[in-house]
Amino acid sequence: MIDVSFSLIDFEYILLITVRIASFVFVAPFFSQRGVPAQAKIGLSFLIGVILFSVVPPPEQVFTGVFGYGVAVLKEGITGLLIGFAAYICNSIVIFAGNVIDMDIGLSMAQEYNPDMSMQITSTGNLYYYLIFALLIATGMDRYLLRVACDSFYVVPIGGAVFEWDSLLLSMTTYMGDLFVIGFRIFLPVFAVIMIMNCILGVMAKVAPQMNMFSIGIQLKILVGFVVLFLMIFLFPSVANMVFDEIKKMVVLFIEGMY
Repeated sequence: MIDVSFSLIDFEYILLITVRIASFVFVAPFFSQRGVPAQAKIGLSFLIGVILFSVVPPPEQVFTGVFGYGVAVLKEGITGLLIGFAAYICNSIVIFAGNVIDMDIGLSMAQEYNPDMSMQITSTGNLYYYLIFALLIATGMDRYLLRVACDSFYVVPIGGAVFEWDSLLLSMTTYMGDLFVIGFRIFLPVFAVIMIMNCILGVMAKVAPQMNMFSIGIQLKILVGFVVLFLMIFLFPSVANMVFDEIKKMVVLFIEGMY
């Protein structure tokens, strides 16, 4: 006979699991899209919480009383937020590269509002963001992140999070270094071509001072920049792989800072 008994303790554990998953869903890429209703996010989080409750064995009592349960809820919420934040910040890499590209070719003033990031982003930054995001979804980033959130209960059990802020700060420092390294790799072709063209324009300005190289250079930068961007299309899968690897690296580092 199947035992379908359900106690108040079981419901409390389900809520703790749901809090971690919900915090993750409201921050992590793809799941935190503005177009997805909040009701759908909450429903998905609760459904995953119920499924995980039947898979992840509940630990020993991790709280006593209402205050202890409130502390456990807070810890689970912070744990989910940190895991989602580790993946979320990696989106800034392609936006940073796109902003530098637009600054080089002279389109830094042409900005658009990105609803996912809640900020103004240059045209190339927006283009890079959505193209790389589509490639990441095609390569299974959403499934990987959901699996990470579910597997985190085996590494960081309910109520077992120990936030090592020094380790988390070191993880952010590591990310800042990777941001510039990967971002430079992305915009290096445009940067190199524009730098060579600036040198040529500087020489031409000395040879033919009667020509207005400033106005000519503005148009040439935009034209050459678009040509280089078109030729860089075949590099997008490699860029998506670099960003995906960075997401995996950051998620691991952040989880290691919580146990």
